[in-house]
Amino acid sequence: EPLLLLLDRITDIRNFGAISRTAEGLGFHAIIIPSKGGALINQEAMNSSAGALAHIPVCRVKNLSGTIQYLQNNGIRVVACTDKGEEIIYRKNLTGPLTLVLGSESDGISAEILAACDDAVKIPMFGKIQSYNVSVSMAIAGAEIIRQRMS
Repeated sequence: EPLLLLLDRITDIRNFGAISRTAEGLGFHAIIIPSKGGALINQEAMNSSAGALAHIPVCRVKNLSGTIQYLQNNGIRVVACTDKGEEIIYRKNLTGPLTLVLGSESDGISAEILAACDDAVKIPMFGKIQSYNVSVSMAIAGAEIIRQRMS
């Protein structure tokens, strides 16, 4: 079953590398990023990914919304992980063909991309800080997806 990661406006190279490392380690099949406005894939990203970028396909697309529509038309559910999500990630069925969407470090997922997604989930927070680093969110959400798939 396809398991994809779509990144909206992730610009920090080290975060992109860390996200890639986690995605590859968890068995995601590919990472989808915008052709403009995303992190560069350079030596720093490769180093931050601990080499994972050599093992996981990265697909640069011109239009993330169009790509989401394409995925949905082909039976792949698209789920955003955002603090704007209504449902806690641990209560949502994340099995089956899936694309996980994560947004930028400062602005989150754009309104256009969020509106195109099938669902939005959030990771609960109990402390005083209002958000996780995007690479940490990837690890938490990705691990929950894999946990559900292994159950």
